[in-house]
Amino acid sequence: MTTRIDVVTLFPDMIRDACSWGIPRIAQEKQLLELGLWNPRDYTDDRNRRVDDRPYGGGPGMVMQVQPVHDALQAARTAGKGPVIYLSPQGRRFDQAAARRFAELPHMILLAGRYEGIDERVVEQDVDEEWSVGDYVLSGGEAAALVWIDALARLLPGALGDEDSAGQDSFMDGLLDYPHYTRPEVVNGKAVPDVLTGGNHADIERWRKKQSLGRTWKRRPDLLKQLKLSGEQKALLEEYIREQQSAESEQDPGRG
Repeated sequence: MTTRIDVVTLFPDMIRDACSWGIPRIAQEKQLLELGLWNPRDYTDDRNRRVDDRPYGGGPGMVMQVQPVHDALQAARTAGKGPVIYLSPQGRRFDQAAARRFAELPHMILLAGRYEGIDERVVEQDVDEEWSVGDYVLSGGEAAALVWIDALARLLPGALGDEDSAGQDSFMDGLLDYPHYTRPEVVNGKAVPDVLTGGNHADIERWRKKQSLGRTWKRRPDLLKQLKLSGEQKALLEEYIREQQSAESEQDPGRG
């Protein structure tokens, strides 16, 4: 199945060029991903291809007008019947669960805003969902669209060289990823953990689970609060915490 993502943007080259690299490029070459680009400037009635105007009520900046954005969305809809997604700071937080959900859809339209935003009447009449890639301000929705495309592309079956890679990524099970190592075995006196060179796959799997839980506990405790850990996971996390406390005590005996 091919997933098609249409992007309504004032800077189509920005999307096209960025998606000519990495996993999005591979997904397109394998015909797993199809991109469509629609520029509101091509649909404006203004002879100067203007698509923005001053906001009613005053204030700084400009606002994208209804007509060119609406008509560009209507054109994009001819490619399929997927939802229209407006990428804006007011939207729900995009996460791995959302990426998995949208990666199963055959079609979607991403609306990338610019300037101070888009006339609210477009949002009311044309947009199905609003999503945000984070609580910060970008110059436009193109960067958010690229985050969205990349996150979905790697989930498309066949896009990655190793089919297990996506399933082991951070956030796939609600946890952060475990540490990774490669050759050489020792760098600047720091060696790869013994368990990874011992050849016991059960021990390696157990170590990776423990490290994933421990990293999440240390760096993103908010994620742990959202999960219901199994008995095995609780035991591994408790073991990780004891090991960390023991290591800290050895480094600083006064702590004990």
